[in-house]
Amino acid sequence: MKKSILMACGLLMMATTAFAQKGVDDGSRYGHGEDSVRVVLASVRYSDAYKMKNYAEAYNDWLILFNEAPLFYGTKSNLYSNGVTMLKALMKSEKDAAKKAELYDMLLKCYDQRMKYYGDNKNYPTTYLQGMRALDMLSFKNDAATQKEAVELLAASLKGDPKTIQAAFPAKYIETTVDLYKAKEVDAEQVVKVYLAASDIMKELDKVKTEKNAQAIEDTKAQIETRFAASGAADTETIVKIFGPQLEANKGNLDWLKLINKLLGKTDDGSETDLYYATSENMHSIEPAAGSARGLAKMYMKRNDLEKSVQYYNQAIELGESDEDKALYYLELSAVYLSSEKFSNAKAAAYSAIKLRDNWGDPYLMLGRIYAMGSKLVGSEDWEKRAGYWVAVDKFSKAKAVDSSERVQKQATELIRQYSQYFPNKEDLFMHGVNVGQSYTVGGFIGESTTVRAH
Repeated sequence: MKKSILMACGLLMMATTAFAQKGVDDGSRYGHGEDSVRVVLASVRYSDAYKMKNYAEAYNDWLILFNEAPLFYGTKSNLYSNGVTMLKALMKSEKDAAKKAELYDMLLKCYDQRMKYYGDNKNYPTTYLQGMRALDMLSFKNDAATQKEAVELLAASLKGDPKTIQAAFPAKYIETTVDLYKAKEVDAEQVVKVYLAASDIMKELDKVKTEKNAQAIEDTKAQIETRFAASGAADTETIVKIFGPQLEANKGNLDWLKLINKLLGKTDDGSETDLYYATSENMHSIEPAAGSARGLAKMYMKRNDLEKSVQYYNQAIELGESDEDKALYYLELSAVYLSSEKFSNAKAAAYSAIKLRDNWGDPYLMLGRIYAMGSKLVGSEDWEKRAGYWVAVDKFSKAKAVDSSERVQKQATELIRQYSQYFPNKEDLFMHGVNVGQSYTVGGFIGESTTVRAH
């Protein structure tokens, strides 16, 4: 206390002049004359009470400084940061609704006055203060008018230097906007735009993150995605309506394409839209990769555009980095050919998969299915058409021999049981001079030797 009194005396000697004038009027730290005396004495009382966390006692003296000497602490903004702490504490303990409302209004004025006098501070600029003001507003009031004002402040806060943006700003931005959407105060398009803005700023925060805030940033990213996904605003119709007209101008913008592709991929039917296909193709043309080529192949397969599906599977094979990947693409290409009954092409693709990965049972299962489905094209007699099932079962048995995985063993066993019942009967074979156990070459596109069997 003695130290505070001595400091006050020193300040009074510096500040006292023959006339009275407040610092708020002449731009000085303390004011002049009697006004400076009043301010300095108030500062001593306020400082001592604040340090003791006796905020109720500190408040009236703090108000004198706030109203009469807004620059009392010079380049330091302690008056305002301490004011926020004090006002929030007083509000939490205040029971009277009218007094609490007065304190709330004073809290907002505290932020506004700090922006006025210290908004150019490098570390805590106006944009930072706008975000903090919004967070504090929402912690004490949650009506639509407050939410709308807070959203505007949070939008402004994201325009600042990323180093001064708190992860809580974009998180609260999307959360509050979603709340407004659910209350039918904003439309779905606004939610999508806010999500994009929040996502963009998180990319910037990623670039400047530190070890201290890295986890908070990761948690915020997940929170933003979760809030948006649960909002109900991200429906296919809204996304296509907003971004469809922008496609032509953004065909070469990889970040934009990835974002829209991602948005559509989140909806139930977004991956079936022309916009999804267009963004996927443009992404692939800018950044060709086996994965994106395979994705496009699958997309066009779903649309029954087999020509384009084959085209992109061939690209995937060409761009594939490992034999295992290429074998998978060949197997899927074989299925595309089989779906259009191009049996020779399907067979060739399956054998290409085997050459790259001969201990994998799936290509043999595929060959068996190809021969079973295509056996109708072999020969003219019924028993000759059924001969294709011999080779089909041979391939199913081969799958069991090369691949011990439970899945392949189970599938192959069931397929052998299923197709063995379609073998020719002994009478038909005998009538055509064919004996069980002899070697036989199945003609047509199959062109493989097998052993005669009967059902």
